[in-house]
Amino acid sequence: MVKLDDINKKILSILQENSSITNSDLAKTIGLAPASTLERVKKLETSGIIKGYVALVDQKKIGKAITVFVEISMINHSADSIRNFSKNIASLPEVLECHHIAGDKDFLLKVVTENIEAYRIFALDKLAAIPDIGRVYTFFTLDTIKSSTGIPLS
Repeated sequence: MVKLDDINKKILSILQENSSITNSDLAKTIGLAPASTLERVKKLETSGIIKGYVALVDQKKIGKAITVFVEISMINHSADSIRNFSKNIASLPEVLECHHIAGDKDFLLKVVTENIEAYRIFALDKLAAIPDIGRVYTFFTLDTIKSSTGIPLS
């Protein structure tokens, strides 16, 4: 774990809200010289604390109206089976997130599709084709109450 000082926490908070802020504006906001600010940001990037920058897209405006959470129980829990599952899941663009979890299920997926029919096709043609999947539990979201990409820094 990397220990962050208050200035780096402030930089990260601002960049999580608006990664397209100019270095000059960022420097003004945190009260440092632009050169010092840029040096801190570069160190955060090279250390891997900042993994990258993205544009957040409104899924509904691009026709991806359905968000589905999928719990998966595996039949086989061998290392090879888990690696094979992970490799297959990573190749599916509909899967936004895949978490290997503890408890009575093995994986939790976040899947986005155009509609329920598109999810049905995904589940039957892609998900069911992965070896060693046992049971699949599907939860369609009715509404998203909170969705955040920012990591709390306090």
